[in-house]
Amino acid sequence: MNFDRDIITVRPSETIDTIQKLPNYVGISGKTAGASGISMNIVVIPPAAKAEPHFHHGFETAIYLLKGNVKTFYGENLSKSVINKEGDFIFIPEGVPHQPVNLSSTEAAIALVSRNDPNEQESVRVYRLD
Repeated sequence: MNFDRDIITVRPSETIDTIQKLPNYVGISGKTAGASGISMNIVVIPPAAKAEPHFHHGFETAIYLLKGNVKTFYGENLSKSVINKEGDFIFIPEGVPHQPVNLSSTEAAIALVSRNDPNEQESVRVYRLD
């Protein structure tokens, strides 16, 4: 055990630009906290907005939908879909293409997103539809 390490607090005040094209408040990552196996962020989907279709190469994603209703298209050519609401936990296996869409035209959807990837954006790949 290493009793000499410090607990790290991160208070993001600005969003970053992401490959997914959604505002992202980076919380825990390799860069912000020295994490070696996890990242955790707040993702905002503005009213009526959607992410760029994408997948996470080699990493799983766990999401807790804090606010809103989101329809996520997923799978080959995004041919499947699921609707999630505030309070849902969502698991996306590694490599599964997906595209979340905010179903509200007036309110942002907000999600807490965690991955077993400390570098957050380095495993994100844009998914091109056939």
